Amino acid sequence: MEQKEALEIVRKQLHDKRYVHTIGVMETAIQLARRFGADEKKAELAAIFHDYAKCRPIREMQEIIERENMPKDLLDHNKELWHAPVGAYLVQEEVGIYDKDILQAIAYHTSGHTEMTLLDKVVWVADYIEPGRQFPGVEQVRELAKQDLDAALLQALKNTITYLLQKNQRVYPLTFHTYNALLKEE
Repeated sequence: MEQKEALEIVRKQLHDKRYVHTIGVMETAIQLARRFGADEKKAELAAIFHDYAKCRPIREMQEIIERENMPKDLLDHNKELWHAPVGAYLVQEEVGIYDKDILQAIAYHTSGHTEMTLLDKVVWVADYIEPGRQFPGVEQVRELAKQDLDAALLQALKNTITYLLQKNQRVYPLTFHTYNALLKEE
């Protein structure tokens, strides 16, 4: 699928601010893929579709999680996590993208997972550091991403976990496991 067609499909699913974010993630993912040797086309498509379900009603996402036997513990954690696995499912069902690498990068772009591929890392970090993001710690991760994708991902995960803890919010176990797996690799 070509970029223009993919963006037209996604544009119909997102409000303006989310679409601008998606463009930023796409451009950043392409740069990271080029820098670290990931498949640029897959990075482009995964980034374009990473938030495909972001604007879907919460009830619809909940029903899909339940019906499609996605991990039930998702329902016990922040709803912000839900759009990633639901999005991967909907991209396959509605758009007809079946590439397992692209779908996996979409499915885990919020939580991470313990055996992240280079493509998964590219999309995760691109979503975190795209130019429209402005929050404490993002500049440090942007700088790390110029040299070391794993270091950037590890710092972004650390920032995310710390933020959630400071806000007294639950941390999805897979995010902790991702962080621990990356530490073990170091």
